Amino acid sequence: MNAFAQAQVMSHDGMGASRLILEVRDLNVWFGQDGDSRRHVVKGVDLELYAGQCIALVGESGSGKSVTARSLIGLAGAGSRVEAANLTFEGETLLGRSDRWWRHVRGSKIGLILQDALVSLDPLRPVGKEIDEALWLHRWGDRASRREKILKILGQVGVPEPALRAKQRSGELSGGLRQRALIAAAIALHPNVVIADEPTTALDVTVQAQVLGVLKQMLARGTSIILISHDLAVVSKLADIIYVMRGGSIVEAGPRDRVLNRPRHRYTQQLIDAVPSEHTKGTRLSADGGVLRPGLFSQSRGRSSNNRVPLLDARNIVKTFRSPDGIRRTVVKGVSFTLARGETLGIVGESGSGKSTLARVALSLETPDSGEVRFEGRIWTGAVPAEQRQIRKRISVVYQDPLSSFDPRWRVSRILTDAITLANPSRAQDARQYAAALLEAVGLEPVHLDRWPLQMSGGQRQRVAIARAIATEPEIIILDEAVSALDVSVQAQILDLLTDLQAQLGISYLFISHDLGVIHHMSDRVLVMKDGKAVEQGTADQVFYHPKHAYTQSLLASLPRLEYAQLRMAASAR
Repeated sequence: MNAFAQAQVMSHDGMGASRLILEVRDLNVWFGQDGDSRRHVVKGVDLELYAGQCIALVGESGSGKSVTARSLIGLAGAGSRVEAANLTFEGETLLGRSDRWWRHVRGSKIGLILQDALVSLDPLRPVGKEIDEALWLHRWGDRASRREKILKILGQVGVPEPALRAKQRSGELSGGLRQRALIAAAIALHPNVVIADEPTTALDVTVQAQVLGVLKQMLARGTSIILISHDLAVVSKLADIIYVMRGGSIVEAGPRDRVLNRPRHRYTQQLIDAVPSEHTKGTRLSADGGVLRPGLFSQSRGRSSNNRVPLLDARNIVKTFRSPDGIRRTVVKGVSFTLARGETLGIVGESGSGKSTLARVALSLETPDSGEVRFEGRIWTGAVPAEQRQIRKRISVVYQDPLSSFDPRWRVSRILTDAITLANPSRAQDARQYAAALLEAVGLEPVHLDRWPLQMSGGQRQRVAIARAIATEPEIIILDEAVSALDVSVQAQILDLLTDLQAQLGISYLFISHDLGVIHHMSDRVLVMKDGKAVEQGTADQVFYHPKHAYTQSLLASLPRLEYAQLRMAASAR
């Protein structure tokens, strides 16, 4: 019996007499015309979905999970060709349907929740109008009844003050409120099936818990969910059946607990082993990593011989901004921290807690209203521009989205050589050779020098960003959500790479992340921020195992700790 057949037997037994909603047999999707350019991206996929059930499609970017799900609502993509032996929803075929038929089905019978609410919502329209459009297109009620419906559905998904929020645009809402507004639009007509495509990626742990709570409520009301995610912790909280995809095919399928705790396919085991947490601290998450050539970097590292002086010392930082309504708001409120040479300080907190602003002040890209930052004991804030430039060369930054930080007109070679020559003009003659060595250090090949960033995967672009960051031979790298949007296996490779670089070069990291598992895995010490304040600081183990502040305790309560522990114990037992 193959993996799919086993999953169906277990699925049907688990669901009892539940009604079969969706049946897929031998689904294949191609892109492009016949010939060398034709790509077979979904290969013989079989799956079933019952009423009130959640199935999860798990795998890396490019594994075919999103294309598989979008094929079920006629949105596989331009130039696609979809074939299946059987593709039925509530007994009706989904193949060969007209656009008019799909417009009737989408929203009313099958809903779609996308990953990025800020992009998916119209920034020029209030979110209430977004939901109203879905109702109006399906001719649901009059204006008054639709308004009442909108407020009711916003309340159901946990949006506070729905009358106020319905009048606000997406840019005026937090990430969690935007995501819940997007869920409200997707379920306004109470579809029987909801496809949730990475609905919690890049959300803070508390907001993630809120969104998961909404999805659980939908399941309890009998809605069926197809969850697409690379986050195994999220999957472990929702899914009844897990389908693991790789290269367009399902390599493993079965009940959640069996797949996560007793995986049968090596790829599934690799995904589980790559999950960072307190249990992985001090161990490698992947077998992949770059190699630093001897002599690649100069011997001028470690400029200060006094290791008792912190490399970076921020004291009582206060920073305010004037908001669009003209009111000045304090976003960082008297925060202090130190960063020693070769140390990693993790900074956690919700969106809007002030952690990224604090990092910009530490980098002297923002001037604090009060307080000071010292580098190797010297005051950096308020220093003359020439001195600031010299210090800034010793600090690099890696952002969450490297693509937005690259010049789209530059190939990788120029991105790196520009950083190399800016930091050390004497390297101009051998800059390309040095750039190739940097790529090898981060696990890429010299052939990538001639690639455009758009031609590379997210993980490859992030490696280029790290190569650019170390090109200046920095003593500090600020990592601002640098791995939050990466697949778990790619994230594992990046985290291992950062650990290797720190061990070999003595780099200090200021590591900003909403992922508590990543923070505990990487950090020596942790700073917890809320509403601009540092509410708790300590070693990683102190903060995670013995939290003192109520907010830290609430963060940890939102973390799927039990699932992480199960995964690590399962991995250790193998």
